[in-house]
Amino acid sequence: MYRNLTVIGAYVAWTVLFILLGGAVLGSLVRGRWRLPRFYLLYGAAFFGYAVAWTFAYFALSGPIDEWFGSLAGSVLMALVFAAGFRVMGSVFQFSALLFIANSIGYFIGAILYARIGGSTGMLLWGVVYGLCLGAGMGAVLHFAQRWTTESS
Repeated sequence: MYRNLTVIGAYVAWTVLFILLGGAVLGSLVRGRWRLPRFYLLYGAAFFGYAVAWTFAYFALSGPIDEWFGSLAGSVLMALVFAAGFRVMGSVFQFSALLFIANSIGYFIGAILYARIGGSTGMLLWGVVYGLCLGAGMGAVLHFAQRWTTESS
């Protein structure tokens, strides 16, 4: 993808794929007023914020801290959007922690797989592990956001 789309183009393509595919899967976890298509707007804003924060940190910093800071910044921004959307702003810290842990586990285990296996297979495994872990973190956030929204009503 880097050769055909450039680095920025690849990041844009991955972001669009995560929003389209992830929104469809995670949207099935949402009840009531946030059902599709409204959920796509919330999820799209959350993931876009995550992607911008991650990409900015990755390109602005250098060395291993860029990936860690990107994971943290992206997780916090995504948590803020979900907490605001579900009106549970007191949950930002918990959501940020959940997303940061899930995101980091997926990203760095995926990176290890890629380093050991390499090539297209390693890159594909990286994407699968990263997507599953981040998706699990987002699923947990959506679960708690809805649960805490219901409890506070």
